[in-house]
Amino acid sequence: MNTEDYRVIIIEDEKPSARFLQRKLETLGFHQIMMLHSVLQSKKWFAENPNPDLIFLDIQLSDGLSFEIFEDFEIDSAIIFTTAYDEYALKAFKLNSIDYLLKPIAEEELQFAIEKFKKQKEALQSFDYHQLRNILDPDRNFKTRFSIKVGQSIKLVNTEDIECLFSQNKGTYLYTKQKDQYLLDQSLDQLESNLDPNQFFRISRAHIVNIASIRSIAIHSNSRLRLELNNYPSQEIIVSRERVNDFKKWLG
Repeated sequence: MNTEDYRVIIIEDEKPSARFLQRKLETLGFHQIMMLHSVLQSKKWFAENPNPDLIFLDIQLSDGLSFEIFEDFEIDSAIIFTTAYDEYALKAFKLNSIDYLLKPIAEEELQFAIEKFKKQKEALQSFDYHQLRNILDPDRNFKTRFSIKVGQSIKLVNTEDIECLFSQNKGTYLYTKQKDQYLLDQSLDQLESNLDPNQFFRISRAHIVNIASIRSIAIHSNSRLRLELNNYPSQEIIVSRERVNDFKKWLG
């Protein structure tokens, strides 16, 4: 993938610093760059837009610490921290951190961090997680049904009746071919490991889809794909860029 195809967000409350970083990135070939300047503005942006490929993140913003953004959203973007302080390094590296650059940012350190980001993206795009999963555990028994508590009752849902599973507002939901929706008590990460990878695919941090429920596939912006399912009402079911190649292999 070319550098110009990557979508980048700069979250920095000092506008001169943000513009300086923007100019440096443009000289390195990045063209899709968005600047945000506060925790509140960033939360609003992430609520309305898909995750970018890379985030340059200052830690101490005018209205709080930028870590607060990650408390409300599942953000799988790579992150390069840019800060004048080093006391948050340990917490930073618990996120999807590529590097931790101290201000003033040296140009050679910025270039090194960008190269680390590119190598990581290339490795993710070429790695077939589903093939490895089947090789390591070919005889594994996957779930054939879910038992879901609905009020005072237990509802049984066969996996073949599941159209997709998705996360939203810190909750995890199951949506069926019968247009029913149920709240689950497991995360998508936990659910993914119990589903047959020949039938289900994790297309993004927010969605797992059943191959039998895909009605159409369309080209979306920035080398991604947009899916339309048979009954699921959302029109924004996007295969994230780093999963497109594996998704195509999964389709066969």
